[in-house]
Amino acid sequence: MSCEHLAEIEPVPARTSGCEECLKTGSRWVHLRLCLTCGHVGCCDSSPGRHATRHFHQTDHPVMASYEPGERWAWCYVDQATLKVPEAVTPYLR
Repeated sequence: MSCEHLAEIEPVPARTSGCEECLKTGSRWVHLRLCLTCGHVGCCDSSPGRHATRHFHQTDHPVMASYEPGERWAWCYVDQATLKVPEAVTPYLR
C-alpha cells in the first residue's frame, strides 16, 4: 500500500541513537522507531513509554519507520497502514 503522507516526508538523520525520552529519564525500550518527518527516535508500543506513538499525537508527523537493524518497513499512523520504506530513507536506517 502507498499513502499520500509519504510524499510529504523529507528524510533526515536520527537525532539520537536511542529513544529520546527514555534516554532522558533512564527508562528502557523494546524496539525503536524513527520519525520520517523530523528524525525523532521513539520507542515502540511494546515499550512502557510508547514514545513513538506519543510523538505522533503531539506533532501529527504521520510516518515512522523501524529503527531496528536490518528491518525495512514503515507505518502511517493516519492511514493505519504498513508501507514500503522509501529508498531515500534507507541511508538513515540501521
